[in-house]
Amino acid sequence: MFSRLPQRFTAPFGLLGDEAKLAFPSQPGGIAKLAAVRNILDSDSYWNQYFILFDSPSDVFSLITPHHIRRALLDAPENVATLVRVVIARLSTLISNHNFPSPTNGPVTAFASSFIKTGTTSLEGNTTKEVLNCLRVLQRVLPVIFEVEGESNAFELELLWKKEEVEESEVDGTDSTEAPQFVIEDDDDSDGERDQVTVTKSKPKIKRQLPSLGEKLFSSIIDLLFCCGFTLPTKIQIDHHKINYVIWEKGIGSTVDPGASHIYDSNKTEVLRLLLVLLSRQIYVPPASLFSKPSLYSLHIVQKTARRDVLTILCSLLNTAMNSSSPSDNTIGGMAGSMAGKLPYNHLVFKGEDSRSSLVGICFQVLCVLLDFQSGNAKDSVIGTGENQTSSPTARTNAFRYFLVKLHRAQDFEFIIDGIVGILEQQMATMNHLLPGARKSIPYINETVILLWKMIELNKKFRTYALQSDKSMDLIAYLLCYTMEVKDKPQQHGLCRALSYIIQTLSADPAFGPQLTKPVKAQLPVKWNAAGTAADFMVNAIYAIVATTSGTLNSLYPALIIALANSAPYFKNLTVTASTRLIQLFTSFSNPLFLLADEGHPRLLFFMLEIFSSVILHHLSDNPNLIYGILSAHKSFEDLGTFTLSRGLREIKRVQLAKEEQARKAERNTKDKDSADSTEDADPGAEKARLLQSESRNSLTNADSTENNEESARQSEGRDGRADAESEVVTRSFMSPGIDSPMATSFTIGASEKARGKMKERRSLSLETNSSLDRIAAVGVGRNGFVPTQEWVTSWQQGLPLDSVMLVISELLPKVQELQASRHRANSTSIIVDFLSTVSLGHVLPEITPVTPRRFMWSDASIIWLTSLIWGEIYVRGMTPLGIWNATNVRLFYVKHAQNQPRQITEAVSTVVGGFLRRTPETSQPRPRS
Repeated sequence: MFSRLPQRFTAPFGLLGDEAKLAFPSQPGGIAKLAAVRNILDSDSYWNQYFILFDSPSDVFSLITPHHIRRALLDAPENVATLVRVVIARLSTLISNHNFPSPTNGPVTAFASSFIKTGTTSLEGNTTKEVLNCLRVLQRVLPVIFEVEGESNAFELELLWKKEEVEESEVDGTDSTEAPQFVIEDDDDSDGERDQVTVTKSKPKIKRQLPSLGEKLFSSIIDLLFCCGFTLPTKIQIDHHKINYVIWEKGIGSTVDPGASHIYDSNKTEVLRLLLVLLSRQIYVPPASLFSKPSLYSLHIVQKTARRDVLTILCSLLNTAMNSSSPSDNTIGGMAGSMAGKLPYNHLVFKGEDSRSSLVGICFQVLCVLLDFQSGNAKDSVIGTGENQTSSPTARTNAFRYFLVKLHRAQDFEFIIDGIVGILEQQMATMNHLLPGARKSIPYINETVILLWKMIELNKKFRTYALQSDKSMDLIAYLLCYTMEVKDKPQQHGLCRALSYIIQTLSADPAFGPQLTKPVKAQLPVKWNAAGTAADFMVNAIYAIVATTSGTLNSLYPALIIALANSAPYFKNLTVTASTRLIQLFTSFSNPLFLLADEGHPRLLFFMLEIFSSVILHHLSDNPNLIYGILSAHKSFEDLGTFTLSRGLREIKRVQLAKEEQARKAERNTKDKDSADSTEDADPGAEKARLLQSESRNSLTNADSTENNEESARQSEGRDGRADAESEVVTRSFMSPGIDSPMATSFTIGASEKARGKMKERRSLSLETNSSLDRIAAVGVGRNGFVPTQEWVTSWQQGLPLDSVMLVISELLPKVQELQASRHRANSTSIIVDFLSTVSLGHVLPEITPVTPRRFMWSDASIIWLTSLIWGEIYVRGMTPLGIWNATNVRLFYVKHAQNQPRQITEAVSTVVGGFLRRTPETSQPRPRS
């Protein structure tokens, strides 16, 4: 019955075509031939397998490894050049082929093909498959070409950017019947007719430059992005012209939605991935050379692309990214992806790649890279001089940045805000679920944050519109919540810094402050939700970030505290919790151990004092809870006036001794308890004897302490006036010069000019005597080799803005203490708060100065840092499932590989180490090499 069956089945539909793939890495005619045989001709049939053998991106990335390409570059570099040249030529030819793209059987078959290989994927005439394989092979080969040092630069320039010259005549292609170049009229003709005589003038052939291979590749990529039947629906094709430069989706610049499908989304992702690989040339350049050696690929697309193409690409990428927060389409793939995203734990069951999510993610990545690029002559043009100096992109520096600045329509701004807020809302929903890990985190949330930064940085009209909208404070709340969510992940510390700079940038806008009195309407995780206004939430969130990171995120603190300082003039009716948090931040930053640990720490104390001064000057009576907190902590403010290096070191030593003593007591108590437990039954009277002995010892100690205190009091009785005067002079010298107020006068009572002069002299001698001891003691206090000195302490101490705070304390503290003494303690707090809500110190406080917020200032270092952060995120995302840049020598940032842990691919298998200030083992965000 079965005798007529063939001994070996063929695979016309590609169902059994794995044998050829498995043989490709090992057989002599496969990838090994690329390095083994020299000078393979362009016309050799060997190259055909690169177009028809592979059926998916994973086939290409698993069967062609960087080792294969690197080996060929060493042994037969001409073959690698031929491969790239042949693939680009084939790609260009296929695009112009009338059979491209191959017809598909609709979205159902396209969706099913992700699970079962259909017959159309292996037919020889499948031009769509060949185009996709051309894209995939280039994605695999080009990163290896980019990474090689030495002669690779010359090899790359010769291969992709050298322009060929051809000779051609200027009259080539002209019609023989056209008018002559010169007409000579014969006026002497007897019959009056005029003859035309054509004078043929021989012209030398001229030389014309053909586009380079890289230019041809970019032209092919742009055409493929707008190819009907490949990335766009065939219904929008006009006549036989399959390339139609229309915006992909409804949104900015388009009110019509051409329609999306699973197969078109997948093809767009393939094309954009190759574009991203070309732009990734930046990551193989060390950070020191990022500006001097710009990527030719990035320069070409931001400066040489036609205006029409720039606008179409920019709007297509933006619309696709912003529409991601809207409900999925009605295709089978879209419904499946939507259902998988809504059902709990479905992301752990369905591990397949969602084509829509992949497309949105890569749209965000390409947008961030194009809008970030500022190397070489693509850097923004500087406008103005001095304090009015600003920088702005032009159409010649970076067309994508330039046209983003040109967006101005309110409906476009609303579309972008709704898209970004929608994505952040989805991320909050994943964090606010009753079942931990029930919903998958948004994979492109980091890119969304960076795109928001680019929008508010480049387009000031958008920033103002966003802050004046009803979602402005929801946006701030989402950003702060996400910061609190990722602050404990070392690989996300770079993003935390970006979030802090975004918040600082927004807080510096004049439209930000008036919105702080509004409540936060967003649905936030319960653990971070708090009563009060947006200002209260902002204070509580920043306190939580600072208090729970224990100094591991010091780079975040300045931007966040500056954001509070920018917002402080608009604080009204701060709650008790928020007021307490501000006082706690001040107490932490004024701790001597923190102040003396780093050269930059005193500026945090400066910003905190500026916050209090702004509240006092602008809304004193509207913030009674905060004023009450300041009065309660008056000792901390007053101690700043007498702070010296010696005093700080003594306080640090005292705290250390107290901790050691506490540890010893705990150890003794543990031993005594163990001993008591073991001897309790044996000797019932022993415990009583020990207690009596301990009580006697304590009474003797207290007596000695009392005698010592009395002796000290007697010895210091004669110098009380001098000590008080000295303290007063130190505090007085801390005040701003020239201030005329009752407080300034009160600090000078009790000491004559002569006495004050003698006290300053003694204080100077004392400082000189103890300077050497202080210097020795301070060696172990500072971090990273920093050693604090008295001169350094004096330099920042004299500039602290303590005036307003000390005026409030001197004016209100006696009155508050009087209320406390005269009232019942149970209701004294409410009475004091009511009193503080009615006070006015306009006659004492200095005049209110205009609000001058501190903006985030861009520098070359910060531009390099952000570039490394963006590419670090892209690098990590590219590790799975394809590993686009794996096993290549990246130079823009360090790559730190962690131990292998299953189901933790994006966070544990590999992280990117960043930060341009220093390299620390606990950080793992992208950072340039030093």
